[in-house]
Amino acid sequence: MSRSTDPDHFFQTTHSLTETRRKTLKSKNKSGNPIRLPSKVLALIADPQDAGAVYVAESGGTARRLVLETGETSHLYRCPTNPTAPLTSLALSPKNDTLFAGSWDKSIWSWDRQSCVRRKQYKGHTDFVKCVLCLSLKGIEILASGSADGSIIIWNVESGGRLFVLKTLGRGILDLAVDPESLDYDTESEGDGHGEITIFSASSLGEIRRWALKKDLSAAMEIENDKPITQHETSVYKLSFDTDGDLWTASADTIIHCLSRHHSFAPSLTLSHSDYVRSIAIDEVGGYIVSAGRDEGVKVWDKGSGELKTVFEGHFEEVMSVVVVGRRAVSGGIDGTVRVWGLDVESLERAGKEAEDLGNGVEGEGEGEENPFGIDEDEMRELEELMEDGE
Repeated sequence: MSRSTDPDHFFQTTHSLTETRRKTLKSKNKSGNPIRLPSKVLALIADPQDAGAVYVAESGGTARRLVLETGETSHLYRCPTNPTAPLTSLALSPKNDTLFAGSWDKSIWSWDRQSCVRRKQYKGHTDFVKCVLCLSLKGIEILASGSADGSIIIWNVESGGRLFVLKTLGRGILDLAVDPESLDYDTESEGDGHGEITIFSASSLGEIRRWALKKDLSAAMEIENDKPITQHETSVYKLSFDTDGDLWTASADTIIHCLSRHHSFAPSLTLSHSDYVRSIAIDEVGGYIVSAGRDEGVKVWDKGSGELKTVFEGHFEEVMSVVVVGRRAVSGGIDGTVRVWGLDVESLERAGKEAEDLGNGVEGEGEGEENPFGIDEDEMRELEELMEDGE
């Protein structure tokens, strides 16, 4: 007997039906020039050598280098596992020749960035790998990975061997970030008077912990003199340092904090979403914070004052990742699209108008004129009613 997967063949609540219809209508919009991919977008990182491209991790178990102008995939990186496990996170080696991806299969995969030939698979975690980062210490490339098993593993990239396993008392590790001030010296030199770098970790308990990694790779340990930073009530999904050395955090408690280094990482600025905040990115040139999450909008904030400058509306599911490339923000999410948003003044003003139109059901001026979202008059009216019902 065949079994249907069509949701219309199953009992659904009124709310579920309303949400499905709302998302169907919203999915037709062309805001951000959506690039549609075959599976959900779980992570993005910028190409440090080309502001016209990003790397994408997908739930379908593939990673790709995406050319933003054309929407074409210039490089495709595949995992040989069957069935394929989602890829959760990405990192590039300091030499920019290797791409790393954390996976639900509890390992980290790596490929030659140019040829897409698979390199090593790093095995050691006992649960999903949630985050990866790569750095160089005295010419040795080091990979750090955080997992839902509550551990951080430090790897030697070349040998594939585990150097250290750091355990936490809390639950999963969701993100890792290197303190830039611990890198404000020549890590290739000897006898520079600095013995270690600091890695910050974010957990599903809402704690942010600090770890010391000796430059000579002789030891790694939690910095016991520094108590965990506990400014969030629950999972911290993203850590990002700005050029002032302050730490920006995004959490499932709907809050973004700017944690001031000069005030022992106490909040100096707090921004709020209406739901989980999955990702943040910093536009140092424009002075903006870009954030996104479950409420579907990509928000742009003034970095100094916290003023909400605009909301880019276009995604119709949770946004999982946002990065800044040049003068643009790039976002990707569960809807399987990657969208590009200008961060110049004109683009921000235009986005504010379009977001207002989408939220209020405002029609295009002139009879029969198509609105900016590619939705006809009747659909726009229905979308407006659905959004009002959901409030």
